[in-house]
Amino acid sequence: MNRALAPLLALALAVAAALLPMQAQAGRSCEQVKPTPDVIVKGMRMAERTSQALDASGARVVLLARAGQDLSKYGLRYSHLGFAYKTEAGPWRVVHKLNQCGTAIAEVYRQGLGEFFLDDPWRYEAAWVVPTPEVQARLLAALNESPARIVRLHTEPYSIVSYAWGRKYQQSNQWAMETLAAAMEPATVANRAQAQAWMQSKGYEPTTLKLGPLTRLGGRVGSANVAFDDHPNDKRFSDRIETVTVDSVFAWMPRAGLGAAPVTLKLQ
Repeated sequence: MNRALAPLLALALAVAAALLPMQAQAGRSCEQVKPTPDVIVKGMRMAERTSQALDASGARVVLLARAGQDLSKYGLRYSHLGFAYKTEAGPWRVVHKLNQCGTAIAEVYRQGLGEFFLDDPWRYEAAWVVPTPEVQARLLAALNESPARIVRLHTEPYSIVSYAWGRKYQQSNQWAMETLAAAMEPATVANRAQAQAWMQSKGYEPTTLKLGPLTRLGGRVGSANVAFDDHPNDKRFSDRIETVTVDSVFAWMPRAGLGAAPVTLKLQ
């Protein structure tokens, strides 16, 4: 191994086990796949470059995305979204919701950038939106308060294609947007219905995926973390699955006056 990369590998091995949820684990356990040295080095290098770029941006909070899965057949570039924020001690931390090993539940985690990129992504590319100063201030206040506040709109039942305006399930990007709503309007947004109403008032438009009946059946039967029964029948049976995606959020933030245009960073 290149000696210059040894410190990155040592650091990654030290933090790889520190995936601490912000609330107790739930559901059945699953076997964790240990990352290879190559994945660790690439993930830590991605984290290092992202940290440097975020420092240079002058932001304190960003909406940070990664390309964990190949969603190109759906016209999507990124798969997963979280809030990255600059701590008083210096390092960047990420608060995001993670599905537990393909099960039907998920938890909210607070991790470092290293852990965020140690997931063997489909493509080593980061993207982020820098919110306006007001949005950053409100998000930072929420992220720095007690864990109870940041998970108060969290719903444990999970579907990767949960209905954008439903409350039966909640996927990761949906949790992030509903939490953003609660941070922006803490006095009036106390539940998921109110958070979604705020999103609609700001003109958010979910992505509409064209998924036929065979695709829906195959996904539902083969995966515990895929469900379609929360989608309205008229939309579901006309193959229109409306869900919250990173790409739709990144298009919405500048349009709603809540943030700048997305910035991308690729690992060379």
